[in-house]
Amino acid sequence: MTAATARQRAELLAASFPPLMVAAERVASTVAQGVHGRRRVGSGYAFWQFRQYQPGDPSTRIDWRQSAKTQRLFIRETEWEAAQSVWLWCDSSASMDYRSTNALPTKHERATILMMALASLLVRGGEHIALLGRDRVPYTGQNAMLRLAETLVRIGRADLSVPQPVRIPRHARVVLFGDFLAPLAEVDGLVCAYGADDVDGHLVQVLDPVEEEFPFAGRTEFRGFEDEGRVLLDRVQTVRADYLGRLREHRQGLSDIARAAGWTFLPHRTDRSPQTALLALYQGMSDDWI
Repeated sequence: MTAATARQRAELLAASFPPLMVAAERVASTVAQGVHGRRRVGSGYAFWQFRQYQPGDPSTRIDWRQSAKTQRLFIRETEWEAAQSVWLWCDSSASMDYRSTNALPTKHERATILMMALASLLVRGGEHIALLGRDRVPYTGQNAMLRLAETLVRIGRADLSVPQPVRIPRHARVVLFGDFLAPLAEVDGLVCAYGADDVDGHLVQVLDPVEEEFPFAGRTEFRGFEDEGRVLLDRVQTVRADYLGRLREHRQGLSDIARAAGWTFLPHRTDRSPQTALLALYQGMSDDWI
């Protein structure tokens, strides 16, 4: 990808975020009416790290000794408290730009809305959120959603369809949004890496309906989004059964990987209600927290 192309995609992404934020808040508000928050209090146990004070943090939690060393205010964060944070990731590789019709959102748009709507619900419930691989510490408070959107715009798009594991507190939680069409071995390696640190997680697979139904017939050319090249089939309907069978096997593999680690797996189509998917995901997380 050239620098000009990357800049153009970044500008388009930035321009799209205001309506995406509005859509995410609308989805979150609808779901919030049917669920209860999980705001908790607790003093924590072992010290984990200092994090910068965020609007909404109570002033009584400021560590004045650490803050006196710089011109910034810091919160002393314990390992127990940090473990309650949720680390979010959204696939921003080129394949997520796909949509079968302009009447539907791209996979990336839907995944982003679901992630931001979940973040909104978590912040309302008093949880701390962070972008996996981007934020050093989790954050909450009034500006959490704005900070999340600004970070997403700043990082733009990435080439990885499965994130690299990074250090987060033990017993924390990760929620990953993507199409997860990468080889199962890559997904399994990621999940096992976090499972070794007792990190709980959730996989949310977002696909276009055409990717699930394969409704093509006749002479059809397929072009890859990530330099896979082109494939021309004269009678594409003859491979439909094989395609659908491989998709079922892949999805079952994702479900098995998640189940073996104690994670959850949630499939979602872009022609279905985002509220329904978010409610199922949020309720599943709430049940685990009880």
